Amino acid sequence: MSIITNHSPPSVAVVVFNRFSPFHLSVPTLVFGHDTLGETFFDIKFVAGEEGHILSDMGMEIHTDAQLDALEHCDVILVPYWRTIDARPNDNLVDALRRAHARGALVVGLCLGGYVLAYAGLLAGKRASTHWELEQDFSQRFPEVTLDINALYVEDKGVITSAGTAAGIDCCLYIFRKYYGSSVVNRLARRMVVSPYRDGGQAQFIDQPIPVTTSDSRINMLMDKIRHDINQKYTLDELADSVMMTRRTFTRKFNKATGMSFGEWLTTERLNLAQDLLESTDLSIDQIVAKTGFSSVLIFRDKFKERYEVTPNRWRKTFH
Repeated sequence: MSIITNHSPPSVAVVVFNRFSPFHLSVPTLVFGHDTLGETFFDIKFVAGEEGHILSDMGMEIHTDAQLDALEHCDVILVPYWRTIDARPNDNLVDALRRAHARGALVVGLCLGGYVLAYAGLLAGKRASTHWELEQDFSQRFPEVTLDINALYVEDKGVITSAGTAAGIDCCLYIFRKYYGSSVVNRLARRMVVSPYRDGGQAQFIDQPIPVTTSDSRINMLMDKIRHDINQKYTLDELADSVMMTRRTFTRKFNKATGMSFGEWLTTERLNLAQDLLESTDLSIDQIVAKTGFSSVLIFRDKFKERYEVTPNRWRKTFH
């Protein structure tokens, strides 16, 4: 449902800084700009977040439309990146962001842009998201922020933060949907060749990475063998014998090599295969359970919902 209350398009300010990332600027440009759908849904402008020339590390230069005082009149203020997690934003920018939030503007930090909002104090006492690799650093710098490291984006009391890179697309589409609803966003997403909504509910989660290979050659060979026969039943004693280890040694070496217990790794592999089958085939849930090695449909559904926060059927409906 649209939240437009007048005939003027909502104004979006994209705040830019020296050493900008071209990709991170292209995301809000594609989503909120005129060219993608050939219609004007938002009035988008680039605002200089600091004085001087705005250059990327590759030598590209951007000419801004306005200075920081323009933030006083914008509906959405978007910080699409930040050059380094150690640098604090300048005082003028911090003050402008605080004033904008206080008057009710939607303030957004994509990827490292969330650090700018945190330095400005806008995330204190709120939930936020950032790239999973920065979890420890972000939590140490900003202990007053509740970090949801699984979320692709989080909105809390007029402030939105997102995880890295492609999650910025999800976040911008979410903002577009807040104003114009799903129908237009679906059309926009098709034009951009991206998913309009990467989950069945409000929470959107990134995949948990698992190791493809490790530094232990025997563990690698065993992992490859199991992947080819993932639907079989396995016991720790049988696996330990197959690599000529005691059960205790195998358990220790597998955990050291992969960072997981064998049971956690096997469940993750089976769930990853189930995702692929849900997306790329018309196999029934019973057939998928048989191919992935889960002992029952009920256990499969519970494990899938626990990991991805959506049901297998909802996943198929979104991605098939």
